[in-house]
Amino acid sequence: MIPPSMEQSALLEQHLARGARLADRLEAPGHAAPLSFGDVPAEYEAARTRCGLLDVTDRGALVVRGADASDFLHRLLANHVKSLAPNEGNRNLLLSPKGKVLHEFELVRRAEHFDVSAPPGRAEPLRTALETFHFSEDVSLEPRTANHAPLELSGPGARTVLENALGAAPLPRREYEWSDTTWRGRELRIALLPVAGAPGFRLEVAPERVIELWECLVTSGARPCGLAARDSLRVEAGSPLYGLDIDENVYPQEAGLESAFALDKGCYVGQEVVAKIDTYGGLNKRLLVLRIDHSDPVARGTGLFDSSEGERRELGMITSWAYSFLLDTGLVLAYVKRRHQEPNTVFELASGGRATVVPPPGVRATT
Repeated sequence: MIPPSMEQSALLEQHLARGARLADRLEAPGHAAPLSFGDVPAEYEAARTRCGLLDVTDRGALVVRGADASDFLHRLLANHVKSLAPNEGNRNLLLSPKGKVLHEFELVRRAEHFDVSAPPGRAEPLRTALETFHFSEDVSLEPRTANHAPLELSGPGARTVLENALGAAPLPRREYEWSDTTWRGRELRIALLPVAGAPGFRLEVAPERVIELWECLVTSGARPCGLAARDSLRVEAGSPLYGLDIDENVYPQEAGLESAFALDKGCYVGQEVVAKIDTYGGLNKRLLVLRIDHSDPVARGTGLFDSSEGERRELGMITSWAYSFLLDTGLVLAYVKRRHQEPNTVFELASGGRATVVPPPGVRATT
């Protein structure tokens, strides 16, 4: 049975029935997801070289409607809004007045409204944050999580899997482009966007059809993948997650989120700070990939230290750990202070062992 503390999605009972091991998402406590489907190396290899299928049905969603919706979002959000054409989207941010990341999500423009897809557990906090800026504008912010049950495909064979599953249905070609089609008589939406640190697809169908869609994708060649394989892939690619590697304490440039904000769109919350950082620099830390000299898990929050100058100085903090199948050892994402970010810089771990700055080793083929 699913532990009562975990939030259930439409697929979890099916995963359990087929032997999947569930775990609480580290990035979203209270949200259950498959940790593995029994063979993590095979899941990793499938997503890296063929096609992996991920359950993200616990993502949250909002619909933003009204005559003033475009203007309202454009003056608040860090990335473009008004210039989006119907069925175009982007990765976007809501920043604090001090320029730090409050919320990270995907935005897509529809013909008469905007759809927002947020990480698990983040849709309602995002709606509340946006409502604080809502005064007399003709705008409504409607929860849609109950009708949002997406799946994701990652790997160079993802497009082939979709072609096998959907036949001649149109598939998006540009990043954050959406295609609307029908599948077995019901609406299906497909986006091309990053998944586990590489180009992939997100599919949205009515929640009552998501089990059927999952089975169809598996039959068409996708291999189900759990959190362990996902984390190995994304850490190898240097891809951060909100709730683990990104929170309200970091500037977007520190987390490598340059694709999620625009320097040319005019004013938005936190824009002045973001622009000053771009112009003058001055970041105190940056998220990097480091190789660990052992394969034991390293806890989030573990410090990185240097003792080379006679005193032990803390110079970084780990935010994510995963086992790297490429390097056959542990790999982490960590914020490292400036002047200590060069490749091959070595740190002592507070928990024992050493960590070395490396370029992200996991560059994967496109779909």
